[in-house]
Amino acid sequence: MNKFVIKDTYITLGQLLKATGLIGSGGEAKFFLLDNHVFLNGERRTERGKKIYPGDVVSVLDQTFVISNDQNHQP
Repeated sequence: MNKFVIKDTYITLGQLLKATGLIGSGGEAKFFLLDNHVFLNGERRTERGKKIYPGDVVSVLDQTFVISNDQNHQP
């Protein structure tokens, strides 16, 4: 299980896929989600704009990401 830290309130599923290197561009998200099983908190999701918040768990391919916000981040 991997920890994925976000600095904003949420990240979209498409942004997460790109940030983790699973896709190369945002345009690939739609097709990736149709061809692969992606689970958000145990429920399959296909919407690239689905908002993901700290505490959520995303499973895709053989990876699992726990979303966290960095409360100790100093600019």
